[in-house]
Amino acid sequence: MLLQLFLKELTLELRRKAVISGLALYLFSTAFICYLSFSLKQNQITPLVWSALFWVTILFSVINTVAKSFIGEKKGREIYYYSIASPAAILLSKMLYNFLLITILTFVGWVLFVLLLNNPLADHALFGVTLLLAALGFSSSLTMLSALAAKANHSNILMAVLSFPVVISVLLIAIKVTKNCIDGLDRSVSYPELLTLLAINCLVAAASYLLFPYIWRS
Repeated sequence: MLLQLFLKELTLELRRKAVISGLALYLFSTAFICYLSFSLKQNQITPLVWSALFWVTILFSVINTVAKSFIGEKKGREIYYYSIASPAAILLSKMLYNFLLITILTFVGWVLFVLLLNNPLADHALFGVTLLLAALGFSSSLTMLSALAAKANHSNILMAVLSFPVVISVLLIAIKVTKNCIDGLDRSVSYPELLTLLAINCLVAAASYLLFPYIWRS
């Protein structure tokens, strides 16, 4: 059932080409605006500014992407899912799908920033691992928040308010590791941050797995 639900999410997303096009346009427009603002001025962008611009762009792209996980579901469809699948399968399928979509967005954003704003990174492999762990953290936390927001009025506003304090820990660690990648430090320096990020992801995913059935049944 988990695989079927995951394929359902993927199929529906591929049918909604306007949503995919909108996300791609938002990501490209933001990167291009940064290019016009900085790169046309003889290398005015520093590596730390590059890092800040990259993660701000990814953060807002991710929130806009994951917010529709449960908010966009119709009431009748929720009742149908409840009758054919377990809450755990529904949550995990959406988490896996969001993880896939966020991973694609982050790596596409990385490519765009490299093409338009140069590449200040010294350790690409470590930065790639950081992107994967950050994508997992965003997926596990924001999917649960989307389910919470969907049960309340003004769900889009609630999603924006709740998302920032939850993802800030993931974001801060990712920014710190990114700085290490830019400075070219030994990978062992970043291992504690990566382990902390992995632990946060496991805790958030476990809490979401335990709490989601109560939210879904309400």
